[in-house]
Amino acid sequence: MKNLTSLACVLLTTVVAFTSCKKNEDGTSSFDNRSTSAADYVVTGKPVVTVSGDITSTTTWSSANVYEISGIVTVRGGAVLNIQAGTYIKSTPNVAGGSANGVLVIAKDGQINAVGTPTSPIVFTSRNLLDANNATVGAPGDFGGVIILGSDNINLPSRNKLIEGLPDDSKYYYGGTDAADNSGTFKYVRIEYAGFRLAENVEVNGLTLGGVGVNTVIDHVQVSFGLDDGFEFFGGNVSPSYLVSLGADDDQFDFDNGYRGTIQYAIALADKTKTHSTSSGSSDSNGIESDNNAPIEDATFSLTPKTHPILSNFSIIGTETLSGITAPGYKYGVFERRGSEVTLTNSVITGYPSGIIVDATANAALSTISGNDIHGFSVAFSGSGNNTSTGSPADPFDIAQPFYNVSGLNLLNSSTSTGAITSASGNWIAGWTKFTF
Repeated sequence: MKNLTSLACVLLTTVVAFTSCKKNEDGTSSFDNRSTSAADYVVTGKPVVTVSGDITSTTTWSSANVYEISGIVTVRGGAVLNIQAGTYIKSTPNVAGGSANGVLVIAKDGQINAVGTPTSPIVFTSRNLLDANNATVGAPGDFGGVIILGSDNINLPSRNKLIEGLPDDSKYYYGGTDAADNSGTFKYVRIEYAGFRLAENVEVNGLTLGGVGVNTVIDHVQVSFGLDDGFEFFGGNVSPSYLVSLGADDDQFDFDNGYRGTIQYAIALADKTKTHSTSSGSSDSNGIESDNNAPIEDATFSLTPKTHPILSNFSIIGTETLSGITAPGYKYGVFERRGSEVTLTNSVITGYPSGIIVDATANAALSTISGNDIHGFSVAFSGSGNNTSTGSPADPFDIAQPFYNVSGLNLLNSSTSTGAITSASGNWIAGWTKFTF
């Protein structure tokens, strides 16, 4: 109890910071705008360096500058992009109806070395938050997104696929046979207001990982208020940890094409003021959405390797009640479909109409879902080995106050083993994350 009490004190201090910055947390206009202080983004006096095209030799982006990505910048040809702690990156202004802009791509033959610190994270964000003007606010799509491509296995027979959201060019393909693929290091990074929609269901996410291998190091990454998914994994077995997805317009986490890595300690935090993206005219916003493959690739969803992430200590948080959610709204805390499998343990899923759904296109017998706390407003979960509840308001289980749109956000779980922030995990969100906008 001593360690738990100490952690609670740390998190309660953090909560004070959250509530002192937010205005009208009941969802009125000031909170909807998510105004932020210019002091949160210290860039005054730093020169702006505009970058475009391909990076083909090892390059360092210095924290003494602000970097502005024009179009799609691709690291390739054996190059390594080093990004110093405390560096800010934005996009050139978007052009209505234009092509992808502000997108950083690490190609299969490139590497990223972006290593921030808890007190000096690397931040990709809206240009409107870097203008020292408190009157301007960020919006989804202000920044393009970050895409890391590798040579690890995916479940298409060709082992080669174009990453979604980008034009057809050989440098944007991923996949292969190298399970030991190393695409670099990506630590203590925030990606804010990302996204680009090339066509319906073809979008750039906050952080997209295609065929990325286990030797790639990814931890302590927050993606906030993206136009599409927070994190999307296409194949590969990269195994990140300490991830936060906040207020994605579509899914917080999305798995496809044979992803089989291990993820521990992750937060998926919904914002009920989001508009929600649609698929064929219907809402499709989930905490986790997982497919083995798309029907156009194989209608039987039997391609191998199968999508089977191993997930533990997730906190998948929807909303306290269904009241006030912008239509068409959220659907599932966890949605397993199209031949996907999952191992999910020691996690909390709450605040969605349905907690965990394994639909008829996925074989529930091939998944292991146990030791979790699961709530759904209508349906929790039909399997055994879990603590389940239904009804409204949503069950916070042992988390102090998990709902983003309610005053006093506090993600500490008094359980020592369940959820993303416990006495065992420590307060890993302290310092580098941002929950007020």
